[in-house]
Amino acid sequence: MLKTRRSDRRFFRLSWQRFKPEGANLGWALALGATLAFSLSTPFARLAIDQGVNPTTMLVLRFSIAIVLLVGTLQVTAPDKLRVNRSGWLIALLAGLENGIGVLCFFWSLTRLDASIATMIFTLNPLLVLGLLALRGEKLTYRHLVRISLGLSGIFLVLGPAGHIDWIGVLLVGITIVCISIELVVIQWYLQPYDSRSVTLYVVSGMSITVLGYWLWQGAEWYNPGWPAWLYIGLLGVLCTYFAWWAMFTGLRHIGSGQVAMLVPLETLLTIIWSFMLLGERFTLWQYIGTGLILLSTILAIRRLGQGRKRLLLAGTPAIVRFFRRRDQNEPNNQ
Repeated sequence: MLKTRRSDRRFFRLSWQRFKPEGANLGWALALGATLAFSLSTPFARLAIDQGVNPTTMLVLRFSIAIVLLVGTLQVTAPDKLRVNRSGWLIALLAGLENGIGVLCFFWSLTRLDASIATMIFTLNPLLVLGLLALRGEKLTYRHLVRISLGLSGIFLVLGPAGHIDWIGVLLVGITIVCISIELVVIQWYLQPYDSRSVTLYVVSGMSITVLGYWLWQGAEWYNPGWPAWLYIGLLGVLCTYFAWWAMFTGLRHIGSGQVAMLVPLETLLTIIWSFMLLGERFTLWQYIGTGLILLSTILAIRRLGQGRKRLLLAGTPAIVRFFRRRDQNEPNNQ
């Protein structure tokens, strides 16, 4: 059995005291907040489209509102965060550029697919995220697969069997899945050292460039929305973009993209609930059963936080001690 020296055990205790589990709690809270905000995006977008707003025009207005708020907030609260080094802003901008393609594809898929079908397909996103993380060396356990399976099974029961499928619409959602999965893992792998507010600004800016470029290529069609449409677009910009992306990126720094991806079933459930409330739809018995499976999947994902803490507390081996020692030697001495 491996034994630790007294000095190593003392060092481990000191290092554990410096490790703040509250950061993970904050990460989960922000991830859940982002999930709630994102879940409102599709219903609000559908309501705006029903008012006659072109999807691309809606996205241009949405991201313009979000960028103005982001720049204004940073200018007042932390002007130094408006600038990051070349590597940081370039990676964030590229991540936004490619995910802008995904956003366009998803909202245009709503013109070919029912919102429920598009949302159901999008829940395959966690599988791709976890696969990308596994390529990088992160552990992929059977519990991850169980949680995803429960969530996807619940989604199927909530939405019910699909009828005729428009395969172009399916392809558009598939492109969305690839784009957002790449964005999530790029942020986790390469943008951890950067402030989440800066990351949010540059990623959203990249998405805006893609959307604006497509809008100009379409001929810069402009339709002056009525007040109901402006309300939905405003909510999309402030709540579903400005707040949601910042909360998601901050949460990623604390809990990782694999755990954030596990909340996709909950986001889908909430999207359906808001759609039912706003559009007058109702649950059937099978949909209630599916709801239970989705909630179970989400609860299992959140419980992993407590299990992770317990494993770390019990891992008092010399290897763990050396890990903390190397980490602290690379940090400035604040004592």
